[in-house]
Amino acid sequence: MKSFWITALAAFSLVAGLSACGEKAQSLSGAPKGDTPPSAGTGVANFTVTGWQAGDAKSWAEQLKTRAQYGMNDHTRSP
Repeated sequence: MKSFWITALAAFSLVAGLSACGEKAQSLSGAPKGDTPPSAGTGVANFTVTGWQAGDAKSWAEQLKTRAQYGMNDHTRSP
């Protein structure tokens, strides 16, 4: 009778342990968004830099260069 409980406990532990390895379903909720280029903007005026127009890829690239050089480069920001 004792070996029955040991076997049952081992089987239960095995099932409980393997159930933790399951992967949850990965599905989209709602309709997928269409691909748009980053230069198209967000559509919200609060998140745009003054002088930049949404859809202008050339000014988008210039803005990225400027931000990388002056805003995020610690060598140019340090005294």
